Amino acid sequence: MIEAGAALSLIAAHGIALVAPLALIEGPVITVIAAWLAQRDLLDIRAVLVVVVAADLLGDALVYAAGRSGGHRVARLLRIREESVESMSHRLRNNAGRLLIGAKLTHAAGAAVLFAAGAARVPFGWFMLCNTVATVPKSLAFVALGWWAGESYDRIGAWILPVSLGLILLATGAVFLLRRRCS
Repeated sequence: MIEAGAALSLIAAHGIALVAPLALIEGPVITVIAAWLAQRDLLDIRAVLVVVVAADLLGDALVYAAGRSGGHRVARLLRIREESVESMSHRLRNNAGRLLIGAKLTHAAGAAVLFAAGAARVPFGWFMLCNTVATVPKSLAFVALGWWAGESYDRIGAWILPVSLGLILLATGAVFLLRRRCS
């Protein structure tokens, strides 16, 4: 993970050309910093939005490709039975839209679900459509956050993961309660 202060200096010095590779490594923090620099007229806000969305989707595609090419090997390394892998793959393919969008919006579960989608052979077009549906509003939210509160980029970066984990726990609890209530 790149340190926020170092990212700020690099982006301020090198402009939008550096936002894409940095956003590929640490999207939310870089998005906040880039939007803040755009608010200060150092970057173009439209370019920031296009670049962070493209970088996020490219990163998703790379994680998907890793899952597609190595997912079954990872399952064998973890000693997960082939029947379990097939069962999980079937469930993931049947619920891919909900799972992918939910994982992208919570941020913390994203990489694992993206990897699993590749391993489950979720069709790539559907995978990218679901990720785009979640990435655009998520990126817009981080751009807005950076535009209005970007000077606090270091504090914002510190709370992104805990808030994401909290959202996952809340969503899991809500699903559990709803299923229990409906039974």
